[in-house]
Amino acid sequence: MIRLEPIDPGNWRLGLKVSPSQESFVSDSMRLLARAYAYRESRSRAYVIYDNDTPVGMALYYDCEELSAYDFSQLFIDARYQGRGFGLEASRQILKEMEQDGKYDKAVLCYIDGNDAAKNLYETLGFRLTGERDEEEIA
Repeated sequence: MIRLEPIDPGNWRLGLKVSPSQESFVSDSMRLLARAYAYRESRSRAYVIYDNDTPVGMALYYDCEELSAYDFSQLFIDARYQGRGFGLEASRQILKEMEQDGKYDKAVLCYIDGNDAAKNLYETLGFRLTGERDEEEIA
C-alpha cells in the first residue's frame, strides 16, 4: 500500500536513486531536498513515498503564486521499484492532497523532453501540454 510521509531528519538519507538512463531526466534526492528548502516560503511539501514500510521514491510540490497553482515539482521512483504503479498512485495521492488543501484549483508541472515515462504518467493523470518550453523542459 502506497503512502506518503513528510521528509524529516529520520528519513532523508535513504539512498534512493533513479536508473542511470533516467539521471538526465530526474533530479536526485539531494536536489529534491535543496529545492524543498529553496521553496520553503512557498509552503514546499517534500515526501518519501513508501510501499508499506519500504521507501520507494520521493516527491515535492509547492505553491506557485505567480501562476495561482501548485507546482508539482519533483517525483521519482527508485530504480529497484519502477514499473509497479508506485509513481501513479503517489501522484494521485499528492493531487488529492492539493485538492483538499484548496488554496489553488490547478496544478502545473514540467518534464524534460524525451522523458516518455513522465509524459505518459502525467497524461494518464489528466495533465495536458500547454505548448510552453523552458530550454529542455516541456510544460
